[in-house]
Amino acid sequence: MKRRILLGTYVLSSGYYDAFYNKAQKVRTLICQDFAQAFEKVDAILAPVAPSPARKLGECSNPIEDFLADVCTIPVNLAGLPAMSVPLPVSGLPIGLQVMAPHWQEARMLRVAHAVELAGR
Repeated sequence: MKRRILLGTYVLSSGYYDAFYNKAQKVRTLICQDFAQAFEKVDAILAPVAPSPARKLGECSNPIEDFLADVCTIPVNLAGLPAMSVPLPVSGLPIGLQVMAPHWQEARMLRVAHAVELAGR
């Protein structure tokens, strides 16, 4: 996260505001529209939290993998939608399942997350 904040601060302070920020806002609008269209057809969206399972404690980290570890959560965060992570008990380390809901539907998100937890027992 620190890298992203520093990179964003540098880009916006280096005269690239129009080139990057305005384009990013346009992409954000498209992402919001895509989620709105999806939620016209489904009540919630389930997706992985990370592209790979968690590492074991003390396992060596790869800087690129570390930087991309939250890539699956970026779209929902850009759209400003409610989402939460629910651990799925699978063999080995747990895998996080992201439960996403439309704006102002936190109660629905919590009901779906609860159902996922119950199903995983």
